[in-house]
Amino acid sequence: MNLDSGGRGFGPAAPRSEAPAGRRSVRPLAAMVPFVQRYWVRALAAVSSLVVASLATLVLPVAVRRMIDYGFTEDHSALIDQYFSVLLVVAGVLAAASAMRYYFVTTLGERIVADLRAKVFSHLTSLSAPFFDSARSGELISRLTADTTQLKSAVGASVSITLRNLMLFLGSTAMMVVTSPRLSLFVLCAIPLIVLPMVAFGRTVRRRSREAQDTLAEASGYAAELIGAIRTLQAFTNEKTAVGRFAAAVERAYSTAVSSTRARAWLTGVAIFMVFGSIVVILWVGAQDVFEQRITAGRLSQFVLYAVFAAGALAELSQVWGEIAQAAGAAERLTELLEIEPEIRAPATPVALPLPAKGEVAFEDVRFTYPTRQEVPALDGVSFRVRPGEKVAIVGPSGAGKSTVFHLLLRFYDPEAGAVTFDGVKLVDAEPREIRSRIALVPQDAAVFAATIAENIRFGSPDATEAEVARAIDLAAASDFVARLPKGVDTAVGERGVLLSGGERQRLAIARAILRDAPLLLLDEATSSLDAENETLVKAALGRLMQNRTTLVIAHRLATVLSCDRILVMDRGRIVEEGTHDTLVAKGGLYARLARLQFDTTAESDRVSDPVSDPVS
Repeated sequence: MNLDSGGRGFGPAAPRSEAPAGRRSVRPLAAMVPFVQRYWVRALAAVSSLVVASLATLVLPVAVRRMIDYGFTEDHSALIDQYFSVLLVVAGVLAAASAMRYYFVTTLGERIVADLRAKVFSHLTSLSAPFFDSARSGELISRLTADTTQLKSAVGASVSITLRNLMLFLGSTAMMVVTSPRLSLFVLCAIPLIVLPMVAFGRTVRRRSREAQDTLAEASGYAAELIGAIRTLQAFTNEKTAVGRFAAAVERAYSTAVSSTRARAWLTGVAIFMVFGSIVVILWVGAQDVFEQRITAGRLSQFVLYAVFAAGALAELSQVWGEIAQAAGAAERLTELLEIEPEIRAPATPVALPLPAKGEVAFEDVRFTYPTRQEVPALDGVSFRVRPGEKVAIVGPSGAGKSTVFHLLLRFYDPEAGAVTFDGVKLVDAEPREIRSRIALVPQDAAVFAATIAENIRFGSPDATEAEVARAIDLAAASDFVARLPKGVDTAVGERGVLLSGGERQRLAIARAILRDAPLLLLDEATSSLDAENETLVKAALGRLMQNRTTLVIAHRLATVLSCDRILVMDRGRIVEEGTHDTLVAKGGLYARLARLQFDTTAESDRVSDPVSDPVS
């Protein structure tokens, strides 16, 4: 998914996006049919209005013929008022039907796209972690917004215009045959000369429209990535490079769009010339027929009006065809996204977890490799058991596999071999949402949303009362900083909690986990962003929280795990040591080396920072 590579799609999960462009058509729009069927009454009203408007349009030339042939003679001069009255009524019917068609079609398009956006977002939230390992969030947002907007334009306008002009063309063609079979023969001979260029140019338009959408999505994805890390971008003074890359991406999107527009312009120009050029030729032939009295002037006028209607319908079809092709490309990409199946899903008959929950966890010879890093096993034969209520720490160097244990417990991934169990039930046999509902997580990089303090904390339990939220804030040692905020718990914290410090964001995450009140607590460096004073307060709060519940703690700072019942030491995907702090230090292995490095470094830091205690000073 590198922006410079011109890649497209969503990584390995969406191979269909590389299908040859020449085989693409408007068939992907058929995926919208189920959405239309939900609102068949509104769709039927739109089609009915469309039919009435088309019939009213087709009646006009007949009235004009009768007026020209009979209304201007002395014998029928009294009828001219009646003809004009009829024309006025027809115009009123046409206006009313057109207004109703516009209303029903537009609201139907809005309704369908709203449902489609909701379905796409719901589907995205159901996809598994491996999908998001390779997909770019900015590109997914582009699918959710730009592509659905393109479909709204098509369903709400282009499809309606296409159907109206198609009906008008077919109706006008039939009436031309009724009016003058001889002149209609000339028209039928001209139709292939008009349609063939439309088909040829239409394929080019579809291909280039898809390329334009792909390029724009890549540029949008890159921009979203940069905006999300704007402080890092500015801190490293990398604005010029980023702006240059984005400008190049936008320029590629512009060039592709220009190419697509150029193809559509040629398509429109060729179609209009062929259509109206044919009308001129047919009008000349008709004039000769009038001179030779083969047809009347009124009948020629009727034929010409039908020919103009048919020509105008074809010309407009050529213009909206490009929009339909663009919408087909958007529908194709959205369909590809909706067809991606989550790798992690509930079995057909999930095993219910026992009640009440105990929080017992076990790994049995678990082996796992991340899909994006197949060459390095993340876990290699890991086995351990955590009893209900036990506090177990997992330590080890970076990349040892500590966070992977949490990922498997949350069932973001399934092990390739072995089994992970929760309260005696294998996770692969259980409903993922039921598993996760019994787990409270405090990650190292706390996720804070663009909402208020209270809304962020209620993310752990949406139905929590104000009193429960206040208690969670107090237990997380967040009361002081929340009280200093302008609106207290109703203060908005900005996107990704940008208005809060790292420690404040971490305490919000802790309050969220406290509010969840789950039997299994996962702490991933939960106190890493706190100063010494707040760390002490939070440790006390977590100590109260960990009572009577199972807790797994990941920590690099070994001082935070001294009170745990057991410590598992991991290295290169394996558990290499197990025991308490004292027994592991006495063994003299990896944990002892890590402890010696950390505690000796800490003591040296304290000694240097306190010159009074330094004999050298």
